[in-house]
Amino acid sequence: MNNPPAPIPQVNKWLVTVTVMLPTIIEILDMSVANVALGHMQGSLSAGLDEITWVLTSYLVANAIIIPITGWLSATFGRKNYLVFSLGLFTFSSLMCGAAPNLETLILFRVLQGLGGGALQPLALSILLETFPPRQHGMAMAVYGIGIVFGPILGPLLGGYITDNLSWRWIFYINLPLGGLAILMALLFIFDPAYIRRAQAGIDYWGLGLLCVGLGALQVVLDRGEREDWFASNFIVGLSVMAVVCLTLFVRLEWRHPSPVVRLQVFKNRSFTTGNLIMFFCFFAFFGSIVLLPLYLQNLMGYTAYLAGLVLGPGGISTLIMMPLVGRLIGVVDARLMLAAGMLINALALYLMSAFTLTTDFWSVIWPRILQGVGISLFFVPLSTLTLSSLSKPEMGNGSAIFNLLRNLGGSFGVAFITTVLSRRAQFHQGHLSEGFSPYDFKLQQAQPTMQQYLQGAGLEATTARQGSLELLYRQLQQQAAMLSFNDVFWLLSLFFLGLVPFIVLIRRRRDAIAQTGT
Repeated sequence: MNNPPAPIPQVNKWLVTVTVMLPTIIEILDMSVANVALGHMQGSLSAGLDEITWVLTSYLVANAIIIPITGWLSATFGRKNYLVFSLGLFTFSSLMCGAAPNLETLILFRVLQGLGGGALQPLALSILLETFPPRQHGMAMAVYGIGIVFGPILGPLLGGYITDNLSWRWIFYINLPLGGLAILMALLFIFDPAYIRRAQAGIDYWGLGLLCVGLGALQVVLDRGEREDWFASNFIVGLSVMAVVCLTLFVRLEWRHPSPVVRLQVFKNRSFTTGNLIMFFCFFAFFGSIVLLPLYLQNLMGYTAYLAGLVLGPGGISTLIMMPLVGRLIGVVDARLMLAAGMLINALALYLMSAFTLTTDFWSVIWPRILQGVGISLFFVPLSTLTLSSLSKPEMGNGSAIFNLLRNLGGSFGVAFITTVLSRRAQFHQGHLSEGFSPYDFKLQQAQPTMQQYLQGAGLEATTARQGSLELLYRQLQQQAAMLSFNDVFWLLSLFFLGLVPFIVLIRRRRDAIAQTGT
């Protein structure tokens, strides 16, 4: 006679929240904190520029591979066991990254760190949605959203401070005490729900292999495509073909497989499918703008990396304030209306950024960022709640893994898109502006004496001053062309938010979705 299963201990939901969000925030920070330390790593490890960027690429590839199979691994090994294992692997890999004596060792342990850290986001999301009752899912998404949105903003600031004042190795060492605390809390406060049963079916090796190769190739293409000049490179072409073939075969196989590593039938749920589509393209635009704004401030306005980070800060603070408020409003106001408002506010913020010039002052840059912080709160919390509340609890692990994967891929596609378009539009505007740029142009002849007098006043000889004046004028032309390209990309990103607003009508109201799942 089988004994009945032991009752699951009741743990305070806020203890569970802190337990899963602590490692999640650390993992998200690690995705961006290393960016600002690459120069220091390059000198310390005697690596070339193309070689050192694999420190970032290797982590992103490992993340992309592990996220979609998190639900399957949780069901196979038990969610608590898998969470503790992931935390242990992430913490150990952080120690080894910090102690790495050479580039090869660092890249190896960055891969392991990505494999350990990639599971933390979807696991945290599914645990939060189970811990909070359906009526409080908005608050759960608000807590989760704070980490997801605030992490990429805080990462560069924290990475820059640690690198300047300590060493690049400490951006990894700071994970050790926090990781150890997270492991202890997970052992004490996380328990598997009754519906999780360890899978007895055989492993879908073909599906697992196709997914790993396809997503790994895709992430490398997105991360290195701009450096390799996209499809002018045989390397990028080969990886692109590999990604398309493997992912196409993966979808065909998994749709029919009795025990898939990723259950794609969840896309039959209209609200889930529409929510993922909106999330992908909105994070495409949002992460694109988060990368674009510091580039504008540092390359054109002369801001230091720290000052550029400070400009992003107020937007993060407005997000931090708004997320809990939006979470509380979810049960009172139709979440679809808040979602529409958030997308329109984001579109407005990006439109205001498209009006930046080479003389824009500090506060004029900050206000659109604050507005964007409000908009992303009104967008992320309702959309996450509407998308995932439409799933039953047994589907939550698989659904949250897919949701996190598409959000991260949206960000990766967005960064690849904006860097490419920015470069192409700068070339276009420079060609257009320089059409009349010659020593015989009347307006140039009017401007050149002023420049020449200024340089002669600085002590240069007349001949040198004349040549220098032409160089200064051409440099100004390049700056204006670059500024126009930033304007174009900000404006284009605002259109992404506007174009997705009509799709909101395809998402069911939240109480209808909850009634449908019975949760």
